[in-house]
Amino acid sequence: MTEESSSVPSSIARVSAIRSDRGKTLESVIVEEPLEIRVAQGEEESRIAITMRTPGNDLELAVGFLLSEGLISGKNDVIKARICGDRSLTPRQRSNVVIVEVSPDLPPPARVLDRRFTISSACGVCGSTSLSDLHERGVVRVAVPPRTFEEEVALIESLKPHQRLFAKTGALHGVALVDERAVLRFVREDVGRHNAVDKAIGAALLEGIDPAGWSLLLSGRVGFEIVAKAVVAGISTIVAVSAPTSLAIELASEFGVRVIGFAREGRGTQYC
Repeated sequence: MTEESSSVPSSIARVSAIRSDRGKTLESVIVEEPLEIRVAQGEEESRIAITMRTPGNDLELAVGFLLSEGLISGKNDVIKARICGDRSLTPRQRSNVVIVEVSPDLPPPARVLDRRFTISSACGVCGSTSLSDLHERGVVRVAVPPRTFEEEVALIESLKPHQRLFAKTGALHGVALVDERAVLRFVREDVGRHNAVDKAIGAALLEGIDPAGWSLLLSGRVGFEIVAKAVVAGISTIVAVSAPTSLAIELASEFGVRVIGFAREGRGTQYC
């Protein structure tokens, strides 16, 4: 179903720097590169979006993005996800293009994107502009969270040890999906929070796993678009180290998602 590329750019680069305490040195910095997401259906191929991301898990990112935007509804809609093989492009250019081949029988999406859009590594709404948008797509309320408030707050401490790239660079976000047994699954990192979420959800989808009723751990704040992606995937709880926005709380309340912010050292604030 997926084809990996042997020329995926590194997630970390070493650069020259000057530190006040030691002078000239080499520092590890996180790599940020553009990723173009294309959809192929039959003989037609469309450019859907360009996002700035940390290279790695790009196929998952593309599939997760298509799911959260309503362009696919599940694993059965995807024939194959692959890195572009156009030899007229340089290896670096090819590694920055993902093509998702979807079923020829896939009906038009429940909604039509009003534009082909570019999204940055900073979170944007990514095309979803209102609460009614999700209702129009047929998205329903999520399942009741399986764990208590205290149990969810305790989970956040298990995320940081898995943030391998953050430990080296301090420059990117981490997320994890937590299953019904409180086991961390699909830990992903990216310079953009929304990219990391798409990677984790896409990874679950590509393995044929439904994360409905699971929890999402998040190293940053909770914005509208993060909640929207969680709702589409059926995620019941979002646990974050920072605060949610007002619109995120409104959307979470609408679909029954429990949002916990400021989750640190056994404490947290539940908003929904």
